[in-house]
Amino acid sequence: MQKLFILILIISTVLIQSVDSRAEKGEKVEPENPIYIIKTSMGDIQIELFADKAPETVKNFIGLAEGTKEFTDPKTGKKVKRPFYDGLIFHRVIKDFMIQGGCPLGNGSGGPGYKFKDEIDANALGLDNLMAMDKTKGPNPYLMIRSKEDYQRNIMSPLFKKLNINSQEELDRRKEELEKNLFLMTVKDALENTGYQYSEKGSPYLPERGCLAMANSGPNTNGSQFFINLIDTEWLIGRHTVFGKVVKGMDVVDKIGSVEVGDGSKPVEDVTIISIRLKSQGI
Repeated sequence: MQKLFILILIISTVLIQSVDSRAEKGEKVEPENPIYIIKTSMGDIQIELFADKAPETVKNFIGLAEGTKEFTDPKTGKKVKRPFYDGLIFHRVIKDFMIQGGCPLGNGSGGPGYKFKDEIDANALGLDNLMAMDKTKGPNPYLMIRSKEDYQRNIMSPLFKKLNINSQEELDRRKEELEKNLFLMTVKDALENTGYQYSEKGSPYLPERGCLAMANSGPNTNGSQFFINLIDTEWLIGRHTVFGKVVKGMDVVDKIGSVEVGDGSKPVEDVTIISIRLKSQGI
């Protein structure tokens, strides 16, 4: 037992010395989940990036932040490489909800000139075990059905398409089949019917207070915009890739979340992202 302990101690010492040596040589030494600092005009926010669970999303975020990933400059239309987020603002702030940034136009309509897929594990989030419809309570709250139009657009029309029902006559004929499918459908099924695609290797993290997630305009429309939650947001589960969390500076996030806003929930006075960089050792 003592020999085993000594062996483990020797191996640990060698590994630590190796890391220290690489750091002294100026080599970049990153943990499995790197810590980045979002330096803002109202203070610093430290975030852990879930590189182990949302690798492509994290790779995109880091590439844009550090200036190693090419994007299209919306002002010139040319492809460039530079630290994307430096100088951008938090263009959308909703008290008791979230703060959003990453738009190069400052109005929520801009991006890097490309889009990429979601990285979400719906099964790990439990969406495969939640029923989309209840015969007495109606649609599951996770589906954000707030009107008849929402119900038709996000539940029934996608289900018609899945079952290949294209006419009133066919609907009348297959009414029992439709009803059976409707009440056997899970939340995961309902979201997949609207275009979401899930992976067992995707992010299993909930959109909770302090999470860092990709903003989007629907399934697989990620680009550069992100948000940080001020509260838990169950209704966003399965719709946004959660790829990090705040580990220090949540007080700064709360402070930004309380600023005065005007039209479009845009802060009256700009809250600027000065830079997003890897945390240095010792800081």
